[in-house]
Amino acid sequence: MSAHRPTLADVAAAAQVSVSTASLAFSGAGPIAAATRERVLESARELGYAGPNPLGRQLRRGRSGIVGVVIGDALARAFRDPVSTQVLDGLVGHLGPLDLGVLLVPGSAAPDAPAVDPLLESAAMDVAVVMWGGNDDDPVLSTLQRRGIPTVVVEGRKLPGVCVVGIDDRTGMAATTQHLLDLGHTRIATVTLPMDRDRHEGPVDEARLERPMWEITRRRLDGVLDTGVRPVVVYETPASLVEHGASAGRALLGEPDRPTAVVCQSDLLASGVVLAARELGLRVPQDVSVAGFDGIELPWLAPDELTTVVQPLTDKGATLGRIVEELLAGEEVADHEMPVSLRVGTTTGPPPA
Repeated sequence: MSAHRPTLADVAAAAQVSVSTASLAFSGAGPIAAATRERVLESARELGYAGPNPLGRQLRRGRSGIVGVVIGDALARAFRDPVSTQVLDGLVGHLGPLDLGVLLVPGSAAPDAPAVDPLLESAAMDVAVVMWGGNDDDPVLSTLQRRGIPTVVVEGRKLPGVCVVGIDDRTGMAATTQHLLDLGHTRIATVTLPMDRDRHEGPVDEARLERPMWEITRRRLDGVLDTGVRPVVVYETPASLVEHGASAGRALLGEPDRPTAVVCQSDLLASGVVLAARELGLRVPQDVSVAGFDGIELPWLAPDELTTVVQPLTDKGATLGRIVEELLAGEEVADHEMPVSLRVGTTTGPPPA
């Protein structure tokens, strides 16, 4: 047995075949007799040779075997959000059997941080998945397009050369708002996701509403407006986290002329509003109705069950995986929009008399 780390050439010599024949034995393809393949593999076992370096094999084919996943936020915040983790679970679950690795690239964590992580400029990747993005002036997309990396965007704007996997969230937000209107509410406030990299927190004025904003936030706000509702307050949050929803809830519900209903752009924000209502001594839904978006499990909110728009989170991730696979195969890919549905829970009811 060789004293140095065994190589494919060592295996070929031990099996008395050429290096190219030994390579075929490991690839599982090509013209090689079954007995010869078994002899090569047996020699490899005796020498302790695990097989050709997969990275080297991929690079020889012009691929890295890596899918870059650009998270739309700092990783510490993203991994506190079940929406992100469930989508990632569906994506990674599809990519794993394809022997594809995932490189997580954090988004911009603060207004003064670089708009593009340095990893995005230089890291090897065959395809990129951009979570929660896709504005036409997005520097992340510009960087990926400059590098010629095929890109899939989650819930972004439809742009040339970019595949979008989204949901019909505008219709979902309209359905939730209409549900509140049907219950008799007229004083409806809305709590939004961040509108841009500034990650402002607080009530939004007309000037800010007229500025360009992130696509997902704009679409969900438009869903509310589609019903004819003009919210008594539009409250922007810096991230989809429970504490930001609680801050919004305290601000909206702490005044005598509070809204009778609050429709939120995520379940975590909505659950924070519910907790704030409890803290202020308000009953949900007798004193205030609260609705969210996402359909995640919130057992700790019991006995309340949130009224929400349910989206297929894990299926969305798996769909992303299938599109990545098609891009790697050189196939034409199409945008994909997934349906959502309203699920009425215990947190919405008629307005107080």
